[in-house]
Amino acid sequence: MHLSLPPRFYRYSCFLSSQRFPLLAMIGVAAPLLLGVGCQRNSSAQSAAQSLTSPAPAAPTTAAPTTAASGFDADRTFADLKKQVAFGPRVPLTKGHTACRDWILGELRKSAGETAKRQDFTVGLGGGRRLPMSNLVAQFNPGAKKQVLLCAHWDTRPTADMEIDADKKKRPIPGANDGASGVAVLLEMARQFAAKPPPVGVQIVLFDGEDYGPGEDRMYLGAKHYAKRRALPKPDYAILLDMIGDKDLGIWREQNSEANAADINDKIWNAAAALGVTAFQPGVKFTISDDHLPLQAAGWKAIDLIDFDYGPWHTLDDTPAQCSPASLKAVGDVLAKVVYDEK
Repeated sequence: MHLSLPPRFYRYSCFLSSQRFPLLAMIGVAAPLLLGVGCQRNSSAQSAAQSLTSPAPAAPTTAAPTTAASGFDADRTFADLKKQVAFGPRVPLTKGHTACRDWILGELRKSAGETAKRQDFTVGLGGGRRLPMSNLVAQFNPGAKKQVLLCAHWDTRPTADMEIDADKKKRPIPGANDGASGVAVLLEMARQFAAKPPPVGVQIVLFDGEDYGPGEDRMYLGAKHYAKRRALPKPDYAILLDMIGDKDLGIWREQNSEANAADINDKIWNAAAALGVTAFQPGVKFTISDDHLPLQAAGWKAIDLIDFDYGPWHTLDDTPAQCSPASLKAVGDVLAKVVYDEK
């Protein structure tokens, strides 16, 4: 069957949660919806076919089994996830957004010192209105020739647009997995880099405005700004973390990442295999619009590590109860091996 849908449609069948949509899940209905939403899944005929798991290209397997490069504290990382959620929605112009921004920056400065800074910018909303936002940046081993960028978004979706109830749709999401999980892992990585300096330069950038919306013209805002006005030298490659805290974690190679930087995907999947981390699945599954696309458009190698098989996505159920310290540690251990194995 040849499936051809406009680019802002996506195929919904593999996203259905039996808990939230029991009837649809039972009968396997695929409901194409016209949405412009964060971490959006695209579905042309090609990407729809790739939504069925396709094998990944064979990757070199030179890494020998080993233990994690450093001591990733899963409990502390999970506490950082919950701390972000406790601030409330991290939507620009809210108290939770400001308080969480200042807390994250303070945590980064404990590890990275004065290299941890805000990159403030504004986004036009029409009618003369401007929305203030802040990317957060930090750097380790800045003099190294090779530079690796680790990034995530720290804001949350202003509307729970995947809810069924009309009133619930208007409320902001908690953003435990979609927002807080990637930030929590990178805060813990920063502590590791402070304790054990990496052999290469590591840049940490936390983007604002990834999920503002409602349409894609008002999304990935921090990444778009950073790609045009980066605060640090151009990295050799970038690894984006998004929705990596799901307690039933399964991360597949993402199609835009595979097309742009298959060799960086290979680094991740080889490290996972060496560590025995089974959450990284052997194949290409989704085609995702996310913060890595503005980086790719700027000519950078960039990949997206994301578990999009997540039922509470853009709902009020995206809470810490849906996340796991073990999932955060799995991703953190793989990242640590990739970074510390660099030369």
